[in-house]
Amino acid sequence: MSERRRLRPSFAIGEVRVRAGSRREVSLPISRLVTGAEVSLPVHVLHGREDGPTVWVNAAIHGDEVVGIEIVRRVMGQLDPRRIRGTVIAVPIVNVLGVMTGDRYLPDRRDLNRSFPGSARGSLAGRIAHLFMQEVIAKCDVGIDLHTGSDRRTNLPQIRCDLEDPRTRELAEAFGAPVMYHARLRDGSLRSAAREAGARVLLYEAGEAWRFDEWAILPGVDGVLRVLATLGMIDPPEPAVDPARPSDVCWRSGWVRARRTGIVHMDVALGQHVKEGDRLGELFNSFGKRLAIVKADRTGVVIGRSEAPLANRGDALVHLGELGETHGSAVGSGQQQGADQQRSEQRDLGGGTEDIPGHPAQRPSRPGTDQQGGESGGEQQREGEDPDPGSGEAGAGPGGRTAAHRRHQHPGP
Repeated sequence: MSERRRLRPSFAIGEVRVRAGSRREVSLPISRLVTGAEVSLPVHVLHGREDGPTVWVNAAIHGDEVVGIEIVRRVMGQLDPRRIRGTVIAVPIVNVLGVMTGDRYLPDRRDLNRSFPGSARGSLAGRIAHLFMQEVIAKCDVGIDLHTGSDRRTNLPQIRCDLEDPRTRELAEAFGAPVMYHARLRDGSLRSAAREAGARVLLYEAGEAWRFDEWAILPGVDGVLRVLATLGMIDPPEPAVDPARPSDVCWRSGWVRARRTGIVHMDVALGQHVKEGDRLGELFNSFGKRLAIVKADRTGVVIGRSEAPLANRGDALVHLGELGETHGSAVGSGQQQGADQQRSEQRDLGGGTEDIPGHPAQRPSRPGTDQQGGESGGEQQREGEDPDPGSGEAGAGPGGRTAAHRRHQHPGP
């Protein structure tokens, strides 16, 4: 039998068919600008000669999240369609209009990651979501959704996924991010719609909006390649000189919030392990007087933080993930689970900052009237945003490198 007959069938996407052993750039029409110019979804397809899984990698579902765009560029530069087994679909920019205008959301202010699975006759966000579902997700077995923080927050490189699913956890462990965070599915998110369609999804969070943070890009590139190798689509990447240690596992998390309005000075870096009561930073007034000490309200690892120099009362400052090796030890069951949740809520209501004695108007928070705590538990996390409005958290250490990155030392592409 000739080699031509042994080749896989071509891969259909949109009105294009991609031959086995080749790559193709495809533009899927979305809409038109007022000038009449067409707006299209950019898709790169690498269709291998040999059979294997079909995997998609997407970025910029929020228009200000550019780290993933660079991750996709570097990954695609290392893949050869003549050698991969299976098919890779890469969508470097999902929210095309948002990236064009420098906006997180679409022109109608809708969050694309709350609009899945969408509708062919719905809003602009719904139509884009529907197109992505039909042309990309419906054809794939596994997906990697790339995100960053936003709203002056930055994230420690982390994988958010369903850790209760053994296959998903296996892929998350293969990715090798500093942290794996159990996040329940959220209605309207890409991850939720994809899981409903039968695909397994890893959501990668790292870095800050509108920044190419190298410490966020490198783990993402390495992680995507490791997942493809675990799926048998490529040969294993060259081993790192200093292999990454196993990921920390978080089953719950919460924000430490400001109980005073003031100027913020943070003392913790991303990836830093803290204990309950540890000092995280301070709040000052404009005259330089210290108003409050920011303290950890739980033991865990810093998975995100605010980069804003000013904070209003109630603003999220530091995102702490509670560490646990197993779901049983981290969450418990029955009455123990309820007790753990109650303690978590009580900590959240406390706020996590300590007012300086003698300062006026020092009254403790009362549940239901002054809730300063962060959201705890993956079920409260906002998909692809941080568990807090606006997603984005992660403080860089000296020289723009996080504590976790210094420990992992991911190799370059």
